[in-house]
Amino acid sequence: MWQSLVMDVKEDTKTDMIGKALGLLVLLGNEPKGASASELARQAELPFSTTYRLLGSLTRDGFVDYEADGRRYHLGLRVFQLGQRVSNHHGFAGTARPILQRVTEGTGEATILSVRDGRHHLTVNKVDGPQMFRVTSDPGHLGMLHTTAVGKALVAFADDDERQQLVEELELEPLTEFSITDRDAFRLEIEKIRRQGYAIMDEENEVGMRAVAVPVLNSQGVAFASLATAVPVFRMSVEQLVAVVPLLKSAASELADRLPQR
Repeated sequence: MWQSLVMDVKEDTKTDMIGKALGLLVLLGNEPKGASASELARQAELPFSTTYRLLGSLTRDGFVDYEADGRRYHLGLRVFQLGQRVSNHHGFAGTARPILQRVTEGTGEATILSVRDGRHHLTVNKVDGPQMFRVTSDPGHLGMLHTTAVGKALVAFADDDERQQLVEELELEPLTEFSITDRDAFRLEIEKIRRQGYAIMDEENEVGMRAVAVPVLNSQGVAFASLATAVPVFRMSVEQLVAVVPLLKSAASELADRLPQR
């Protein structure tokens, strides 16, 4: 009996540590620039020694990378590999890519497919344009919702309760001088996107870049993904980007028919 109790305690402890390790991975997923062990310990409400030990194990197994110069941790290659397998399973890689390629052939610019991951957007597929300028939002990239075209489209066409919560509670951190940081301005922006059916990013996420995005809608009219064209500002004006919207909407409709809807 006592042996059984000891084994149960050990199993509970092991399960608890696995949960804590997974919690650290989730926190790192919300930190594109990485985080220190002390920052993660504070966010996770764990002792520093426990956090440091778990990060060491995760680093050893490839789930976390350690940047020695900055003493910061980042998500590792193993997480990306697992994410790619999930993406393939849901059709975002094999099914979506030919459609993204056709959009890029029509625009000559990068095409990006994203989904919402909590209070960020997650890039799940991307096709670069043929020109000598590469968009840096690679698959696996976590970005802000309020500063990106794909993110704003995902917020605007979320279901009513989620949209209201995101509009009222998102941290409106500025990434450039053009980022929306005022709550009322963000609310008006989301209402405008819902009326016009597309979202524009004009140097709000990265100086020198613009993007236009449309939602990929399920049968209830709720976005389960968003599709964007991203360009350097010297190659397309906002008006020229808006002219791409019909092509994006046609591709989004095809994606909605072919992709499993979450």
